[in-house]
Amino acid sequence: MSFNSAANLAALQHLIEVVAKLRSPDDGCPWDLEQTPESLIPYVIEEAYEVVDAIQSGDRQAIAEELGDLLMQVVLQSQIASEGNHFSIAEVAEGIAQKLIRRHPHVFGEVKAENMEEIHQNWERIKAEEKGEDLAETQKLSYKLKRYARSLPPLMAGMKISQKAAAQGFEWEDADGVWAKFHEELDELRHALEHEPKENQQAELGDLLFTLINVARWYDLDPSKALQSTNRKFIQRLETIETLSDRPISSFTTEELDQLWKMAKEKLAK
Repeated sequence: MSFNSAANLAALQHLIEVVAKLRSPDDGCPWDLEQTPESLIPYVIEEAYEVVDAIQSGDRQAIAEELGDLLMQVVLQSQIASEGNHFSIAEVAEGIAQKLIRRHPHVFGEVKAENMEEIHQNWERIKAEEKGEDLAETQKLSYKLKRYARSLPPLMAGMKISQKAAAQGFEWEDADGVWAKFHEELDELRHALEHEPKENQQAELGDLLFTLINVARWYDLDPSKALQSTNRKFIQRLETIETLSDRPISSFTTEELDQLWKMAKEKLAK
């Protein structure tokens, strides 16, 4: 189903008006009125992940719905900013449109790009100019890794950092070296948990997780997809247990839950 330009603009304007109404001090929604840019951060992240989940499911209706939820977060953030005279949704939309035009001179300008490498080089050069940065500085490995750490979820950032660092020589000679590092970090975490303060425990946990990400990279596995799959599997088994049981989960003993877990595992395997 497609819409013409007028219908697109009308639909977006309707959403903007709905969000503005929700934020109305006179007759708006108390929950929406309480929100701040900071309080909405978890929802922005949650909605982005739900878009990803919908895309992976292939359900087009779900994709459209989740994209709508994410778009609402953009409009709501812009509405709150406009109330403080910081910026408006128009500035957000025009800003990204102008950025796309600037960064695609081979489409909107006279620049000729023969291949993807030239397109990428132009993009990086223009991006550096926009930010007032030295192009040579932006090409340093540390600069790129800091960008990943800042902009990606931790698990994805860890994999990206690991991949880029390995490509520049920060790598073990073989898989045995990675496993040795994993066991070393595991021992250090156990020691920290038993003898060291919380701050050190947190640091050692991070070291262990980063090493496990490197293990995944060595075996060409995606840790984000692996954890996502495990989360779903756990929920499916728990859902099956709740179907099999006639009372709340919290009322079972550990031994009873273990038996129910095995039953759920076997049922799902069939």
